[in-house]
Amino acid sequence: MCDAKNPGVRNAVLYIAPNGSLHSKPRASFLNGTTTVTMAVKDTKLKAQTGATWGRDRDISTLTVLGSIFILTFCPTLTFWTWISCTHYQCSIFEPVFELAGNNFSSDAIRDFILTKAPQYTYDGFKIYFTWLFFQGILYAVLPANIGYGQRTPAGYLLPYKVNGLLAWFVTHTLYLGGSYLGWWDPAIVHNNWGGLLMAANVYGYFLTFFAFAKAYVFPSHPEDRKFSGSWVYDLLMGIEMNPRFGQLWDFKLFHNGRPGIVAWTLINLSFAAAQYQKIGYVTNSMILLNILHATYVLDFFYNEDWYLRTIDIAHDHFGFYLAWGDSVWLPFMYTLQSHYLARNPVDLSTPYFILVTIIGFSGYYIFRAVNNQKDLVRTMNGNCNIWGKPANVIRTQYTTSDGKVHRSLLLTSGFWGM
Repeated sequence: MCDAKNPGVRNAVLYIAPNGSLHSKPRASFLNGTTTVTMAVKDTKLKAQTGATWGRDRDISTLTVLGSIFILTFCPTLTFWTWISCTHYQCSIFEPVFELAGNNFSSDAIRDFILTKAPQYTYDGFKIYFTWLFFQGILYAVLPANIGYGQRTPAGYLLPYKVNGLLAWFVTHTLYLGGSYLGWWDPAIVHNNWGGLLMAANVYGYFLTFFAFAKAYVFPSHPEDRKFSGSWVYDLLMGIEMNPRFGQLWDFKLFHNGRPGIVAWTLINLSFAAAQYQKIGYVTNSMILLNILHATYVLDFFYNEDWYLRTIDIAHDHFGFYLAWGDSVWLPFMYTLQSHYLARNPVDLSTPYFILVTIIGFSGYYIFRAVNNQKDLVRTMNGNCNIWGKPANVIRTQYTTSDGKVHRSLLLTSGFWGM
């Protein structure tokens, strides 16, 4: 059926069954709990855009290429270095340097350092990691889901997303806690296999990066939304496809950020808390507070997962090393450094300090949430609302997608956004 407001787009009415399958059924299927989705399907095929639009510069300098190579190699090295620092040097990032310097950075010293201190490939690490990925993929596919929509893409697509992250989080953590209680696995399983998991995650992160790069050329999901900079190194880092997918609903960006990344975040913290308990016989108040503050962010993220669909990660960033490796490695391994540190260096906070950190933590999160809520309220109400008791000040803007259609948006300039 045609969209009167967008004659270049036809709406294909599709249906999502409770098991997540996509198929055609009469509208009466609403009565059985099946979700209706209207997909925006382009009637005409547009040439992939290669100009300097939508955040992608076509004229890539030599310095930018060198910077891209540095990021592609340095970031994984940094994750290994932090693991070595915490595992062997009480989380001191300089002590390994001093040790190597004491041996004049000789080739023998460096070789011995890598062989004895660096994380190693382990069968258990790979087995746990790829079982974890498969399990999260199953949850993403089969759990009941609402359907949310992101921002319109540069080529004019309004894409649907399966939103079931909160349910996946509860299923995952219930299984982890239940399995730990029943003795199926050690609750410190993540801590005990941290090095092997880091190696497995890096292998997957690089594989996903190169797979997404090749997919953009061979079988892109939305060719009109691709961006080519003219430098394959830069494209590998920043990505070519904006919304790579398998089928209509398996979105690479939403899955990898939310599932192997953010669901794992709180699970990793719990495992390090368990390791601390096994080490000293109790869990410190600093570790408890860390778990509470991080869980607050994670649960709020999944509760507002539909909101996330209209943030920079989904609406602007293309899927390259930055997101593929970043969601697979940087997020779960670097965002949880605090719990890794506290598991090896227990800290008991005094009551006043505990209260102070709690107030600062929740105050900061309140500001984060309030800032975004003001922006969302203004856009939902088309600017006809009050911010801090006064009519919202907005700039009404418009932009043109590559299919030639003009769209409108609002920029808030009052409240937090006017400071």
